[in-house]
Amino acid sequence: MKQKPIILVGGGGHCRSVIDIIEEAGNYSIVGITDKQEKIGEIVSGYKIFAEDERLPELIKKYKHCVVTVGQLKSAKLKTKLFQFVNESGAKLPVISSTRAYISKNAEIGKGTVIMHGAIVNAGASVGENCIINTNAIIEHDAKIGDHTHISTGAVVNGHSTVGSRTLIGSGCVVLQQVSIGDDIIVGANSTVIEDLSETGVYVGSPTKKVHSQNEH
Repeated sequence: MKQKPIILVGGGGHCRSVIDIIEEAGNYSIVGITDKQEKIGEIVSGYKIFAEDERLPELIKKYKHCVVTVGQLKSAKLKTKLFQFVNESGAKLPVISSTRAYISKNAEIGKGTVIMHGAIVNAGASVGENCIINTNAIIEHDAKIGDHTHISTGAVVNGHSTVGSRTLIGSGCVVLQQVSIGDDIIVGANSTVIEDLSETGVYVGSPTKKVHSQNEH
C-alpha cells in the first residue's frame, strides 16, 4: 500500500509519541513538522520542523493530510485553534491510531483524533474530533467524549458516561458509569469522579472536589 504524505502540526513531546505510532502503522509518510518560526530547523525524532504554522494552507494544497500533534497538559486552546485552522484550510484529518490499540468496529472516532498504544475504545462509544486517547486509557461501552478533549494515560471513562469538549481527564482518573462531565474542565491525576461535574474549573481528589473556579481555554 502506498503511503500518503502527512504534515505534523506542533513539534513538542506529544509529537514524538505520534511519530512512533505513524511509523509503526506504516500508512503515512511524514513530510515534516510545522511550528513557531523560531523553532524552524529543529529536529524531532528524526523529522525537521521545516515551516511555520502560517504556511499550512499552502502546504495542505500540496500534501493534503495533516494531524495536530500539540499536547494538552492544561488548556486545549492552542490545540483547538490549530485544528480549526487546518480544517478550514481543507486538510484531510485522519484518525491516527496505534496498531496496539483496540477500537471496536461499533465505536465512532472523529477526525484528527489520536489513539495511543494500549488504549481501548469499546462498543457504542463515541470520541469527538481532535482528541487524544492516551496510552492505556479506556473508553468503555456507550461513553461519549466531546471534541478537543484529552483522556490521559491510564484513565478510565466507564460505560454511559459523558465527557465534554476541551476537557482534560488526568492520568489514572476513574469516571464512574453514567456520570456527566462538562466542557472546559480539568480533572487532576488519580481522581475519582462519582457525580456530575458541570461548572468549568479544576477538580481533584477521590471523590473530586473543585479547587479552582476558572480554567483557561
